[in-house]
Amino acid sequence: MNIDLAVVKQPFFIGIAGAGMSAIAQYLQGIDMQVSGSDRFFVHGVANDVQQKLEKEGIQCFVQDGSGITDKTDLIVVSTAIEDTVAEVQKAKQMNIPIIKRSELLALIAATKKTIAVGGTSGKSTTSAMLFDILEAAGLGPGIISGAGLVSLIKQGKIGNAKVGKGDWLVIEADESDGSIVQYKPAIGVLLNVDKDHKEIDVLMDVFNTFKNNSDTFIVNRGNVYAKELSVNTNNDFVSVTGEKAGYIASDYTQEGFVSNFIINKHPFVLQIAGKHNMENALAAVAVAGHLGVSMDIAAQALSKYEGIYRRNQVLGKKAGVWVVDDFAHNPVKCAAAIASCQPVAPKVIAWFQPHGYGPTRFLRNDFVHEISQVLRPQDEIWMSEIFYAGGTATKDISAADLINDIKTNGKNAFFVENREELVQQLQSHFTDDCVLLLMGARDPSLEVFAKQVWEKL
Repeated sequence: MNIDLAVVKQPFFIGIAGAGMSAIAQYLQGIDMQVSGSDRFFVHGVANDVQQKLEKEGIQCFVQDGSGITDKTDLIVVSTAIEDTVAEVQKAKQMNIPIIKRSELLALIAATKKTIAVGGTSGKSTTSAMLFDILEAAGLGPGIISGAGLVSLIKQGKIGNAKVGKGDWLVIEADESDGSIVQYKPAIGVLLNVDKDHKEIDVLMDVFNTFKNNSDTFIVNRGNVYAKELSVNTNNDFVSVTGEKAGYIASDYTQEGFVSNFIINKHPFVLQIAGKHNMENALAAVAVAGHLGVSMDIAAQALSKYEGIYRRNQVLGKKAGVWVVDDFAHNPVKCAAAIASCQPVAPKVIAWFQPHGYGPTRFLRNDFVHEISQVLRPQDEIWMSEIFYAGGTATKDISAADLINDIKTNGKNAFFVENREELVQQLQSHFTDDCVLLLMGARDPSLEVFAKQVWEKL
């Protein structure tokens, strides 16, 4: 479909409350379009935080009943979750309004800017946010379209996942889970890692190879065995693995509490967030910024002030000796990295995880069991509640209890609490006066509220 963004005036988003949809909606509103949209979570007379923040930006929000689609609507945007049977899609077709997928629209936006597309199975949101902060500090006035809100923007009363920059550069996340990454033709493509998530490795490698071929400059993590295979120029690449060569090398990682210290190319860096995986994310951002001529001093200064993003190693506080951390981790490697990042903080880590989707949980069962079992110390614990089900057709032939039993077989402390509302009560005898309670999960929009409820119950 040939869509000319220059002539679009009033786009309408079906499912506008989603992280990816709301980001693009705000971006288009920021370049002087009159954006509107609907969502199944919007209800007449009921306050909704995302709706209120969108309306604050001038975006009109509607209940998902078709009332927002008018004869002035000139483009309909849908996410992959919106099916053709949805009444609003049917109305748009009857009115002959062009319909475009979110990923296709993002590709059109990316084509209008000098775009840096950040890809990989883990760390895209964090790396994008870090890179945005560095380029801001360097005076390049970047834009960003992200899958998660930046705390620095959230503090301004925004959703925080989009900003229209005054400069030429735009930072976006390139998502491999739906294959949309192959639609982008960025000035700079970044590959953080390739791990089993959503798809098998061979399928992912095909997707990321196309991403490489579509990028003018390609920068990879040579510390990841699969990403390394797609390297184009070692001098552009980055690595934190001893013995590997790259243009940007991180070393000497130490962590005190939730603060990380490390060296990149003999220059000291400090992050106010924990975890070696976040050092790698920072390293990737520094490598890209370096390619654009940004100095190590500016990059280090920007990252020392980095405030993080929504639900990524988000520390809620400490109460009765228990640190509470909320994290978006949802695949095996991410869960293991989140647990590892909390281990230097306290002698004991109690991790809770809510898997999402019966298909993904079944697909990744052995990987979850292996990664989590491997990272747990003898004193650490893993707890799981039942799989989050978002609706639709699914074969419910697996339970989170199955993963817990597998992990128990590996000799680890593993517990199943079917109803997460009972979690805090059941944890009482497991808490010590110096431990971390790590809450992990994704896709479930109520997880942020749940984390706050856990904090209040302590």
